Amino acid sequence: MQIVTTHKNADFDALASAIAATLVFPGTLAVLPRTLNPNVKAFLSIHKDLFATLSAAEVPYEEVERLIVVDANCWSRLERMEPLKGREDLDLWVIDHHRDGGTISARHRVIEEVGATTTLLVRELRSARKILTPMQATLFLAGIYEDTGNLSFPSTRAEDAYAAAWLLERRADLDILNRFLRPAYSERHKAILFRMLEKARRIRVNGHRISIPHTQVEGQVDGLAVVLRMYMEILGVDAAFGIFHDPSARRAMVIARSQSDSVDVGAILRRLGGGGHPRAGSVHLRDLPPEQIERRILEILREGGRAAVQISDLMSYPVWTVAPSTRMEEAAALLRDKGITGIPVVEEGRLVGMISRRDFRKIRKPAQLKSPVKAFMATEVVTVSPAENVQDAARLLVKHDIGRLPVVQEGRMLGILTRSDVMRYFYDLLPD
Repeated sequence: MQIVTTHKNADFDALASAIAATLVFPGTLAVLPRTLNPNVKAFLSIHKDLFATLSAAEVPYEEVERLIVVDANCWSRLERMEPLKGREDLDLWVIDHHRDGGTISARHRVIEEVGATTTLLVRELRSARKILTPMQATLFLAGIYEDTGNLSFPSTRAEDAYAAAWLLERRADLDILNRFLRPAYSERHKAILFRMLEKARRIRVNGHRISIPHTQVEGQVDGLAVVLRMYMEILGVDAAFGIFHDPSARRAMVIARSQSDSVDVGAILRRLGGGGHPRAGSVHLRDLPPEQIERRILEILREGGRAAVQISDLMSYPVWTVAPSTRMEEAAALLRDKGITGIPVVEEGRLVGMISRRDFRKIRKPAQLKSPVKAFMATEVVTVSPAENVQDAARLLVKHDIGRLPVVQEGRMLGILTRSDVMRYFYDLLPD
C-alpha cells in the first residue's frame, strides 16, 4: 500500500499536490487531514465524489510500504502519521517547495524553489503526457494560483506560469477557480476586524512598519487570514502578525501576512514551530500568553535586521563528505581539489566526525597517509540545526575557532555553514 498526505489546515496547494501525486504514482491513496481551509472544505463538499480520499483513521499503517509527503517537510505538521515515523523499511518521499530543512529524513527528496508544490507534480504529469479531466486541471490550477497569488507573488517562477498554461490548455475552469479562491467574509469577521482596528498599533522595526494585534476569539473561527489581510492593507504596514487567542482553551493561532520582500513571515514563524511562505505563514501555540508571543516575534524581527534569514537559507549543499574508511591521502586530494579546509566524515548518512587541514599535522610518517580518516578525524564535532539563530552560529565559530559548522538534523547532514557564509550575512552580501 502507498499513500500520500499533506499538512494540517490544508490549502489548495496541499490538496492539489496530494491528488496530483496519485496520478504521478499510480495506485497511491490520498490521505487528508481533518482540518482543511474553509475554501478547500467547501470545494470538496461539492466535488468529493470526483477525488477519492481517506482520513488518517482509515489507514492500515502496517500495510503502508510507501509514504509521500507533499507541501510539508515536518512530522509535526502531519496528522496521525507517527506510526510510520522511524520505519526503516518505509519508502519515504518528500515533495515540497519550502527550502527549510524540515524534520523528515526522506530517501527521496524533490524540493525546489517554485511558487507552488503543485507545479513540481504538474511537471511530471506533463512529462508523462498524462490525460487530465477538466476538473483535475481546475484543482491543480487552483493550487498554483492560490500559492502564487494568481502568478503575482515574488516567489512565482517561470515554471509556475508554464504549468498554469498547460492546465488551461486542458480546460481548467477559471469560473470555478474564482468562486472558491474568493475568500468568504461574514459579520463575525467584520466584528473581529473592528476590534483589531480599535487597538491598532504600528511599530517600526529595522525600518519596516509592523503591526502585531492581539485579538480574543472563542472557539473555531475560519477565514481569519482574510481579516488579517484587510487589517494590514487598512493600516498600510509592511507586515502584520495577528495573534488570535482563546483563553478558555489556552491556545493561540498566529497568522502573518507580508507586503514586503524584506519581511519573510514564513521564515519568522518557522522559528516558532510553524511555517509558510515569504508572504504568508501561521503557527498554533499552546499555553503562551499573547504578550509573550509578541515579544518573541519582535526578538526574531530585531535580530541583526535580517530576521527572515535562517541558517537553512545560508548553508551550502550538497556537501562534500568522506567515509571513515577513506584514506588520508584521498581526503587530502579532495581538500586540495575543492579548495576547502575541512570535510565532514559521514557514515550511513550520519555525521561521525570532521577531518580538516589541521588534522594532517598529526601525520609523522608518509605511510600514515594510507591510514583511514577515522584514525585522525575529530569526533567531537560542533554542529548547528537549520533553524538556529545566525548570531548564535557566529558565536560558535568564534568560540571554537573553527571555519565551518555542519548543519545537522536528527543526526543527518543537511548542509554546511562556513565562516564565509556568515560574513556574507553580516555584511549584507546575500544574493537577491
